[in-house]
Amino acid sequence: MEKITNKSNFSQFLFLWSGQLFSILGSAIVGFAITWWVTITTGSAILLSISTFMYILPMALLTPFAGVIADRHNRKTIIAIADSLQALTTFVVIVLFWFNLANPIVVVLIMGLRGIFQAFHVPTASAILPSMVPKEKLSRMNGINYLFISVINIIGPIFGATLLSIWTIEMILWIDVITYGIAMVPLLITKIPLMIKPKEEKEKDSYLHEFKLGLKTINLIPGLIALLLWSMVLNFLLMPANILLPLYIKVDHGGNALDLAFLSVFFSVGMIFGSILTSVKKKWNHKLFSYFGSLFILMGTISVYAFVPKGSYITMWIAAIIMGFTMPIGNTIYMTVIQLTVPQEKMGRVVSIDQSLSSIMAPIGAISAGPLAELLGVRPLFLIVSIIGAVGSIVVWKGTRLRNVDYDSKEELDRISESMNHVS
Repeated sequence: MEKITNKSNFSQFLFLWSGQLFSILGSAIVGFAITWWVTITTGSAILLSISTFMYILPMALLTPFAGVIADRHNRKTIIAIADSLQALTTFVVIVLFWFNLANPIVVVLIMGLRGIFQAFHVPTASAILPSMVPKEKLSRMNGINYLFISVINIIGPIFGATLLSIWTIEMILWIDVITYGIAMVPLLITKIPLMIKPKEEKEKDSYLHEFKLGLKTINLIPGLIALLLWSMVLNFLLMPANILLPLYIKVDHGGNALDLAFLSVFFSVGMIFGSILTSVKKKWNHKLFSYFGSLFILMGTISVYAFVPKGSYITMWIAAIIMGFTMPIGNTIYMTVIQLTVPQEKMGRVVSIDQSLSSIMAPIGAISAGPLAELLGVRPLFLIVSIIGAVGSIVVWKGTRLRNVDYDSKEELDRISESMNHVS
């Protein structure tokens, strides 16, 4: 167990959190700048694909183990080491630029190391928050944290694009090193509660047994396995739109870094409004209709990018807002459906399986996006993805056991949840 949070811990957390926000902003600026530099230097969809793959693969593979390490070891030390190594990799890239050795492939591979360090940073930072924030303030703090990160996602690309027009790429990379230094000050000063391990711990079931129990639970809930598998496929389908956007703006529309930045800004604005709606709306009626409706709209906006005339940025901005708006709605309803049907004592197993499936598909989608774009073209690929997504959603909605469950009926959901209590 952990030490009980108090006012002193919370004040120290706010100090620590403020430093971390600077680091996140620096990483957002540098990440945008590197992505655009790779785009204009190579014009290669495959290299953009490899760049994303190198970043998310270690996160997908290492995050579960990193979470265990965060629960067993000194969290301040873990974050300090992870952040220091990340800053060091950025400095190595700066040196490569100094000596004119910055081959895009080498830069992408080195920057891919950031994914390894982030795999340890993210779960550790997430574990620190509830250990220092009082329970009654957790929900509000999570909301405030999400809001600030959303704002960073808006201003980061704008700063990155603006600086690219006046600074060299190696000068921009220094921002990551400087913001790391700013974040380290509160990290070193702040007292982060240590884990207190009980002298005797009950023997826990093996991971394999827990995994099998989660699969049993999923299989017994009508339509849930179809919902989880479709979520996995959606993660694969959405990767091309995420990865190929810089190339799409540069090649198909003759745009620049600022054009890409504004598109990212409007997407983030849409996500903020969608998140606000999900936070104030107490109940979603017609859950499956709302969920799959959000998917149809999402796929429709992706198809817009396949047909929009060259240079029609206003149309793309509107599509980006709509796309960003629908994503938190779909994600919220998706998680609500799981939470309403899965018993609390089995929730962790089911959610971990869901996250594992999604994590597996993200790197596969990333590494596939580049070759598919080279083979088919970016616009045709966007269209194919949107069609598969829309048709697949109809099949899952109307062609699986999901249609047999009334997710708006409390009695039926209670009956399903009750039937899971004897699964072992």
